[in-house]
Amino acid sequence: MATQADMSRAQALAGRYRSVRALSEAIAAPLSDADATLQPMPDASPAKWHLAHTSWFFETFVLRDHVPGHRLYDESWAYLFNSYYEGEGERHPRARRGMLSRPSLGEILAWRAYVDSAMAEAMPGLAEAALTLVELGLNHEQQHQELMLMDLTAALAENPLHPPLWPGTAPAPAPLASGMEWVGGRAGLAAIGHGGSGFAFDCEGPRHRALLHPHALADRLVTNAEWLAFIGEGGYARPEYWMADGWAWAMENRIEAPLYWSRADGGWRRFALDGMRPLAPSEPVCHISWYEADAFARWAGARLPREEEWEAAAAGMDAAGGNQLDGAGPVRPRPASGTGLRQMFGDLWEWTMSAYAPWPGFRPQGGTVGEYNGKFMCNQFVLRGGSCATPRGHLRASYRNFFYPHQRWMFSGLRLARDL
Repeated sequence: MATQADMSRAQALAGRYRSVRALSEAIAAPLSDADATLQPMPDASPAKWHLAHTSWFFETFVLRDHVPGHRLYDESWAYLFNSYYEGEGERHPRARRGMLSRPSLGEILAWRAYVDSAMAEAMPGLAEAALTLVELGLNHEQQHQELMLMDLTAALAENPLHPPLWPGTAPAPAPLASGMEWVGGRAGLAAIGHGGSGFAFDCEGPRHRALLHPHALADRLVTNAEWLAFIGEGGYARPEYWMADGWAWAMENRIEAPLYWSRADGGWRRFALDGMRPLAPSEPVCHISWYEADAFARWAGARLPREEEWEAAAAGMDAAGGNQLDGAGPVRPRPASGTGLRQMFGDLWEWTMSAYAPWPGFRPQGGTVGEYNGKFMCNQFVLRGGSCATPRGHLRASYRNFFYPHQRWMFSGLRLARDL
């Protein structure tokens, strides 16, 4: 039974639901069915799979489980669009999602409309437990919006014509970043992790104390110009800067530059959703793996931040500020501006030296949705701060993103740190 508080919460969530779902479809609006079916690598998913999976989430965990009498749009589609929820049974192999030519993009959009209509009708009567799942689903869909942009970049980069998803104008030339400044970080015991009211993923908590040793953080992200210096000094060919696994990865895959970089006419270009453009030296370096970030930090005589250091520095900052996603269109990191610690939120996810592991006292959420984060706490590293492709309003200082150390198709960069 929904209480008055539940109905007030449902009204607020209904507005967010409409805007979040609309943004997903706006991102997909320029796509043909062929575009939306491409899967450029096993780690990526087709755009129409993202559109379908997020609808499956709402139809399964909210409508099926909390709305008596709801009729599933197509019972067979659960097998196609479940991601990794073992509690929901068998599913189509992730690496073969690009073989799903059917259902078509149009059919998936029709399913989304069906789910949206059912959600709009059900929302006012949902009780607290169901509304909590709606909020989780909205944050889950925002994650998939960024994943769609990542995966579309990877897909279009495979086309020799390097077509843009959205036409864009070349940014005005920006002056090279000033010399990197160091900002002393907090030392001693610091409260870390999410606590109190407001949404957070289970892996962000509980709130606990961490011991921080004297350190400093760079005031901005590392730039393309600084990365070019790393390349120029043989950074990709000098094993003393690399972890053993990273060196083996770089040699096996002939890694010589960040993902989507290519040489042309004696210089460098980069591919993004606005097409192929000359490399902008003042912009933050993007699409790098943890292995590359760690090697650069060693070359620079520094290290990557620990995630506790990053969170302590970001506490109290405006997590909705900075260069983040406000609508469908080209996304790109921007040169640093202002003073003090800059680019802490938005622009690029920042690799840390911290392994993705549970905070002290961590307990995953109950039920099948408890598979969301906890079971991935193995062999991955944490990134902090969000990116230009992260929907605005999605971030918090406690937000923990995570990827494997060799992955780099996400909007990833780095900020240096050093011990004092």
